[in-house]
Amino acid sequence: MIFEQSLRRELSYTTGAVFLVLITIMMTTLVIRILGFAAAGAINPKDVLVLIMLAVIGYVAIILSVSLFVATMMVLIRWHKDSEMVVWYASGLNLRMLYGPVLRFATPWITVIAVMAIFVWPWTNSKTTEITQKFKGRDETAMLVPGQFFESLNTNRVFFIENIDPTTNKIQNLFISDLKNDRLTVAMAESGKINFLDNGVKQIKIENGRRYEGQPSKGDFKILEFEGYTVDIEKKPPKPITFSPKESTTLSLLEKPDPIALGEVLWRIGLPLMAFGLVIIAVPLAYVNPRRGNYITLIYAVFTYLIYSNVLNISQTLVSDSKRDFMSTFWPMHMIAIFVAFFLVQHRINPSIAWWKRQIPGGSKL
Repeated sequence: MIFEQSLRRELSYTTGAVFLVLITIMMTTLVIRILGFAAAGAINPKDVLVLIMLAVIGYVAIILSVSLFVATMMVLIRWHKDSEMVVWYASGLNLRMLYGPVLRFATPWITVIAVMAIFVWPWTNSKTTEITQKFKGRDETAMLVPGQFFESLNTNRVFFIENIDPTTNKIQNLFISDLKNDRLTVAMAESGKINFLDNGVKQIKIENGRRYEGQPSKGDFKILEFEGYTVDIEKKPPKPITFSPKESTTLSLLEKPDPIALGEVLWRIGLPLMAFGLVIIAVPLAYVNPRRGNYITLIYAVFTYLIYSNVLNISQTLVSDSKRDFMSTFWPMHMIAIFVAFFLVQHRINPSIAWWKRQIPGGSKL
């Protein structure tokens, strides 16, 4: 059918355009946030690009849901406003029959959303957690960056190295500050080397330097000159990477159905169902009287999405906090969306409710 082909083509173009706009905004936000984490030392600067891509892939399901809803609204609003829907109604078809071509277009995308939410979302979260936890678990010598001060997380040490030769592990112009038992030790040297012992201990050995030792609040500082000075750095045992329900696979969550796991499952399954509910609501909500047509209906669309997504998040929280069980919380919001769509379609076909005539643009007449 020519009408359906035209509708699919325009829905495809509009969905792609909206998706590109939203993904650009999302990437800009993620770049700023992840670069901030890298500047604060929470993540490795070398992993910034990987973390940005993982975050973008993880949010594709949400962005695609919004894009599908907004694109359906925009296309149908324009078709009503430009009287292209007059051809549809003149052919003896009603608004309910518009669901066929719209859902045939939306079904593949809803399937993609389901796959992304159920399988890809936990995978990207687990990879992100793995990268960040490995970075936090590295030893101190791996954190030393030439030209930057580094403060140890486990000891009261501060390091500064002007230059490191990666092939020979030789260092130049080293500064080490160590605070133990309220006594401050400061060692400075022009050269040194990082040694790796067989027992897993790493040593920073500096040569031909000067050492200051004493309490900062007292004047009993000692000044020593040395030919060699060694600082031992114990190798950290590798910590097992722990995953929260957010990073766990959907199958593993179903195997251990605790409240937090069920709350996460509710959100993952609810996302494609929300995309379906938004699409069926968009068909009657996009109706605009061509004689009074405008895009104020998009405001209703924004509120519809915000209410639906917030109800989904609240439902997840209620299940995770054991305030509601999974089965009684999972289905009502989606059934309400179907009921709202049915009610709006019936009203558009037979606009007999005076309040809707006053409140919805173009609601007085088909």
